[in-house]
Amino acid sequence: MSELSTFLFARPSFIEGMARLLDFGGTLNEYNYSSNEQRADAFALWADNTTVGNDVRSAWLEELVKARRDVEKLKKTEAAS
Repeated sequence: MSELSTFLFARPSFIEGMARLLDFGGTLNEYNYSSNEQRADAFALWADNTTVGNDVRSAWLEELVKARRDVEKLKKTEAAS
């Protein structure tokens, strides 16, 4: 998971994580807060768009590498003919 998808949750330390095993009332849950709702919404939208953009870029680069590999194979088979 990226930091963009978990920005609302404070990361607990190892000791806090162990203590949560016995925290049946959920009193140790901590969240990161924004100064107002608009700022929190703006950041969430930015984070979502950035994450989707990164996924699209990653998929596009993967397909580009596959296409270049296919072109190289085609060139080798044409040269061998």
